[in-house]
Amino acid sequence: MNAARIVLALQGVQTLPMAGNKSHIILNTSRGDIECILHHLEGNSGGVIWVCGALGGFDGPSFGIFSSLGDELVQESTSSLRLHYRFPGDFDECILDVLVGIHFLKGLKIDRVALVGHSFGAAVAIMAGTLSPEVKAVVGLSSQTFGAQLVDRLAPKPLLLIHGTRDRNLPVRCSHQIHEWAREPKELVIYQDSGHFLRECHQELHHLLKGWLVGRVGKGLSS
Repeated sequence: MNAARIVLALQGVQTLPMAGNKSHIILNTSRGDIECILHHLEGNSGGVIWVCGALGGFDGPSFGIFSSLGDELVQESTSSLRLHYRFPGDFDECILDVLVGIHFLKGLKIDRVALVGHSFGAAVAIMAGTLSPEVKAVVGLSSQTFGAQLVDRLAPKPLLLIHGTRDRNLPVRCSHQIHEWAREPKELVIYQDSGHFLRECHQELHHLLKGWLVGRVGKGLSS
């Protein structure tokens, strides 16, 4: 990251209740607002931050899997923060957004955080994971290689990479390359005949992500 752009201060939080255990959160920073959707129950001590591709957004790939998993994980002592970037596509700024999101979760007494990113967001999650001690695990979905070259610094935090063989946006060799760069513990899961948005493997992906995340930051674990 560019040291000249490293400072982003959280100056305030606005909370707008939504249905269920969700809230629309606006993180007011020194250089613009970060909009988020928070799935949270008091007492949850694990958390997941979900980030999308270069255009940002909240729902993620595979029919909005970030939203559906956020609803389910909240019952497993794992809160979720679905984060939309201030400046979508600006790699360094998006990393700073995630770091502010981690700081926000820490204020909720959530000190075990997993990062899940799709496409561009996977590289953002990997880099942010190397910078924050609160991050305990990282998942990259259909990841790009740009920005992920320092993935070896993530260890000993576990890394899960997931890709489809029919990805026409970012070929499956991208995740193979990141896996090669990374140190243990690391996993690479390849779904045959799945595209960039992993819709074809939705059920398998949902099951894998839920179990893997609960196993790293969910109920009954200590930091």
